[in-house]
Amino acid sequence: MRAWLVRAGKYGQRETLALEQGLAVVGWDELTDLSGVQTRDDLLERLRQAYPDGSTNTLRNWQAQLWAFVHSIQMGDLVILPLKGSPAVAIGRVLGGYQYRDDLPSDARHTRQVEWRTTDLPRTAISQDLLYSLGAFSTVCEIKRHDAVIRLQELAANGKDPGWSGSTAPPDGSAVGPEEITDDEAITADVQQNADDQINARIEQVFAGHDMAVLVEAILRAQGMVTWRSPEGADGGVDVLAGAGPLGMDRPRIAVQVKSSPTPMAVGVVRELQGVVSRLQADQGLLVAWGGLTQVARREIRQQFFQVRVWDAEDVRRELLAVYDRLSGDVRAKLPLKQIWVLAASDEEQ
Repeated sequence: MRAWLVRAGKYGQRETLALEQGLAVVGWDELTDLSGVQTRDDLLERLRQAYPDGSTNTLRNWQAQLWAFVHSIQMGDLVILPLKGSPAVAIGRVLGGYQYRDDLPSDARHTRQVEWRTTDLPRTAISQDLLYSLGAFSTVCEIKRHDAVIRLQELAANGKDPGWSGSTAPPDGSAVGPEEITDDEAITADVQQNADDQINARIEQVFAGHDMAVLVEAILRAQGMVTWRSPEGADGGVDVLAGAGPLGMDRPRIAVQVKSSPTPMAVGVVRELQGVVSRLQADQGLLVAWGGLTQVARREIRQQFFQVRVWDAEDVRRELLAVYDRLSGDVRAKLPLKQIWVLAASDEEQ
């Protein structure tokens, strides 16, 4: 068994289709059916015809990715889809060979059938070394470093990463062809995602449990709100209250519930916050769910757009970075950060 990263668009535009229809999908919409392509040279020629302005290096990179998608991926292999729309990863098992689906949108016609085993595995459940491999910019690449296959199987089954055993040899049968892309070659690109994952890991480590409520309160204070935080222990369904104005009594008045668990929260947590908002006569509710929400809970929250908002791990980090220079010294000491400038990768490089 091998494991393959297969992205669903630079901006995640094909994610919903992939998850709902049980597919791994890639773009290259200028290419038609590749079922009859039997050699790498034939594939390269098809790419040259479809993308006459592409550089030689770019076309050869695309050749390697498409060859892997059409020919190298086998039934039973694992497919990993890092989601753009949430701080989560989907993991599935390949059920069939390559199919060109002209009934699908033009940018999602190159497909493989997949049985998704999990579609909401929090990135925070995955150790940093494996996240580093999942940060590859390539649309298709093999994930093999640090016992990746064994660990991804465990993550799909029970949501826990057993970690790297220290073995450096790839599993039997996982050797790649001379022109296939692996995480050894592709992981150097997404500096921002790797940095985000490291920040998230540090937040989860130093602001665990009740301390996550301390962090959320600090963010709201830096945003100009007046706050009250429940002491550690039973909180009656509310961890932080926040309001505008000099005394915090002006609108908006927000009831905040904080869940620091790395696992997705079920719909019952959303409904509990709805009850708290009503009971306290708050204007709005904020649910901080570090591990995100289950699919059922996400559907519920869409019906509460004007009453309840959710911050997952990505949202907490984004809101924190926006006010970092206004946070207290204690918070910044626990989470020391600095800004750097890096060269952005072009579309061809990705």
